[in-house]
Order: sequence, then C-alpha cells, then structure tokens
Amino acid sequence: MSYTVSQLAKISGVSNRTLRYYDQIGLLKPARINESGYRIYEQEEVDILQLIVFYRELEVSLDEIKEIIQQPTFNRMKALENHYYNLKQQRERLDKIIQTVEKTIANNKGEIIMKDKEKFEGFKEKVIKENETKHGREIRMQYGDDLIDQSNKKFKNMTQADYDAWKNLEKEIIDLLSEAYQTGDPSSELAQALAAKHKAWLMYTWPEYSKEAHAGLAEMYVNDAAFTDYYDKYVEGGTHFLKEAILVFVGKA
Repeated sequence: MSYTVSQLAKISGVSNRTLRYYDQIGLLKPARINESGYRIYEQEEVDILQLIVFYRELEVSLDEIKEIIQQPTFNRMKALENHYYNLKQQRERLDKIIQTVEKTIANNKGEIIMKDKEKFEGFKEKVIKENETKHGREIRMQYGDDLIDQSNKKFKNMTQADYDAWKNLEKEIIDLLSEAYQTGDPSSELAQALAAKHKAWLMYTWPEYSKEAHAGLAEMYVNDAAFTDYYDKYVEGGTHFLKEAILVFVGKA
C-alpha cells in the first residue's frame, strides 16, 4: 500500500514535519514523488520508519540510526532481533528499579529490613543502560555479547564499597591524566602509572584481562567520539595520550 506524508503520519504517529525532516537529512526518503509533487511511501519505507521509531524509543541518535540502516550489510531481521533483545533488557532494568523502590517504601514503613546492597541494585541497572545507550553497539561489536554481558553482571554484583572504590579510581585517573599529559611522554613514569590505574579500574567490571583487549579499548577511545569527548573535556588531547600510554603499557607501542 502507498502513503502520502499525511497518511503515513496518521498511521505511525510521526508528525508530517518529522517525516519531511527525515527526508531532508537522508534518513527516510520517499519511494517516489508523484505528478502532483507529493512524497509517496511504499511498504519498504513503512518498515524502515518502524525501525527508526524503535531505535528512537531506545534513545539512539538520528545519526547513529542513519549509519545503522544504511550499512551495506544491514539486515532488517537482525535489527529487529537486536531491538527485541534491548527492549527485554530495558524491561528487566525497569522492573529492578521498581522492585528497589517498593522495597525502599516497605523499609521506610518498617515492614522489612532492607540490606544496603539492595538499595543500589536498581541504580546500577541505570548506569548499565546509559553505557549501553552510549557505547553498547561499538563495544559489543568488538568484544561480543557474552563478554559484555559478563561484565555487566560483575558490575551489578559489586558491593557498595567496591562501587565507591571504582568511582574514586575513576577520579584518580582523570587527575593523573592531567599530570601525565604535561610530561608529553606516554612512556613516562606518570603515564605508565596512569595506564596501570586504568587497568585496575577496568578489572572492577571486566571478567578477565588481556593486553589485546586493553589495547583494543584504547584504540576505540580515539575512534569513538563519545569516549574521546569524555576524556578530552578534562584534558584536551588527553584521550590520544591515554591511548598511547596504554599501548606502551601493554607492549603494543
């Protein structure tokens, strides 16, 4: 069945203006323009729009969606299966947060005694969700679902003391990055102490360590804008310096 912009907007809930914008940025082009100048969408475009809506629900940016669906190897069925998996993960995270809130209410009413570890379970899920949203596709492509799922599980099982230590170590890395960067030498004592701290920080969540994986992550830092922006907001050029320090640390320089 064929649809005009208005007709497709009506059945999809996506506004006319948004559909025109998707056309403008090359995200969703109409199948054709008819003799009257109307954009006409066919079944192919309807199915693509459904995927776009799915991804937007997961807070994936339009640029990322465009990159995904326009890849030569793009597989619609695989995309749907991945979306289904992500939705189930999202539901599990929400259920965990709801359970945490319910237990907290019962604890405050004196109906139960809530363990300190339980108080943070739902919020660890939130951290995992944010990481998956920002970096999930890239790190899962590089390391595989099994390793990332194991890492997430290890993070969820952190004690509060471990979580606090992990966050403190993150701050130490940022502070040391600033100092080490001033040396201009990734092989300096300060730079290598920085790389060692980075390894220690990773081991709070990584199920196992390998030099190859550490080097791969360092390369990802400079190739992924989300990672680069994180470190460079503290030290301009710091991401590249951290990568070089890690490569020296693992013997890959």
